[in-house]
Amino acid sequence: MSSRYDAPAESPGFLLWHTALRWQRLMTSVLAKHGLTHVQFVLLASLWWLTDHGGPPSQRQLADHAGTNIMMTSQVLREIEIRGHIIRESDPSDARTKRLRLTEQGLQVVMAALPDVEDADQDFLLVVSNLACFTESLKELTNQRECE
Repeated sequence: MSSRYDAPAESPGFLLWHTALRWQRLMTSVLAKHGLTHVQFVLLASLWWLTDHGGPPSQRQLADHAGTNIMMTSQVLREIEIRGHIIRESDPSDARTKRLRLTEQGLQVVMAALPDVEDADQDFLLVVSNLACFTESLKELTNQRECE
């Protein structure tokens, strides 16, 4: 067996894996002081953004936006609903569809955590010489020019 790379540190995939793990550890650390997991934060922040840009989303819309599995999304939403961060309500036009709203407490948690997450991202990415180009490359890697 052979590899096209002389060493693991020359493999972009291997480096991406290690970078993602390092970034996830940073996010876990930053969000711990807010009592949130990274998934909880992403769902709460996505809910805030979607609501601000079009009204209360459904669970499916939230999962699609966040890039999360619908079943896992439902489980995490149940946890943060119990904690008082969100309210899930039946859609008046389709009782099977749940519409989501942040509570005041949920909004406060997101607004407190967001600057810390953005600061951590900025510090983590200081080594990137052209952040705009890097961001465009990430969009290409995720096949996503713009979040809807």
